[in-house]
Amino acid sequence: MTSFVILTGLSGAGRTTGLYALEDLGFFKADNVPPRLWLTLLDEAERAGFDKVAVGVDVRAASFFGDLEGVFAALVGRGLKPETVFLDASDDVLVKRYNFTRRTHPLGQAPLSEDIARERDLLRPLRGQADSVIDTSTLSARELVERLQERFGKDRRFTLRLVSFGFKRGVPTDADTVLDLRALPNPYYDPELRPLGGQDEWVQAYVFTASTLEVYSQLREFVRTTVGMAKGAGRSSYTVAVGCTGGQHRSVAVAERLAADLAESFATQPDHRDLAAALAEHALTSKEGREA
Repeated sequence: MTSFVILTGLSGAGRTTGLYALEDLGFFKADNVPPRLWLTLLDEAERAGFDKVAVGVDVRAASFFGDLEGVFAALVGRGLKPETVFLDASDDVLVKRYNFTRRTHPLGQAPLSEDIARERDLLRPLRGQADSVIDTSTLSARELVERLQERFGKDRRFTLRLVSFGFKRGVPTDADTVLDLRALPNPYYDPELRPLGGQDEWVQAYVFTASTLEVYSQLREFVRTTVGMAKGAGRSSYTVAVGCTGGQHRSVAVAERLAADLAESFATQPDHRDLAAALAEHALTSKEGREA
């Protein structure tokens, strides 16, 4: 069954932060879609393979609120249980946030305090039927994200992406941490191992000697600690790039082993960026050598 979350509340209370947090939890998000189009949005999202949808609603959609009752009934009729989360904050805090960001209130027709009061009145129908109200007056953005993760992310594990690569092809630009493995034994210099990839057991045996295993264990614990800190800071994923010269042997072998060893702590996702290119390059070189 598709999860459908309506995230609404006072402007300045954290709705944008909340929507991005839900997106990181795997929700398809859309902002200020008129309620009468929610069913169409659900159909399109499900067709694209999404089973979680979040819509943001603020006071700018107030002219469509007359459709809410009928739309909620239609959602329930489809077997869905829409969940509404209302973000609130004290007037003093909202005023301070607006003064800090120097943004204009969506209503923008009167002094800020009057706009906030009118906004509260217009949003009363949504607040009244909300399943939960989160007061963000004393919450940081990170704390709000953690609240939403606790509520909607229980079935989602933190993802550790392990990207093997070759330095000669450039360092991945999206890496959070980069490990340089070019000091490890290089299977490239063994003619029998040269055409193989780092997933091959013979290549792995060559890379993981007794002395290498000691270095590897230190790297593994460094990654475990660093990624654990990122997870504790509210991140939903982390990318560790593991590099050797060509991205064929050492980096692949270590990325695969890290993925296996850390699978109990994180949802690991190995990605061998340059392996196919390295193997193709070697195959071409070998062919040219034979022809010569």
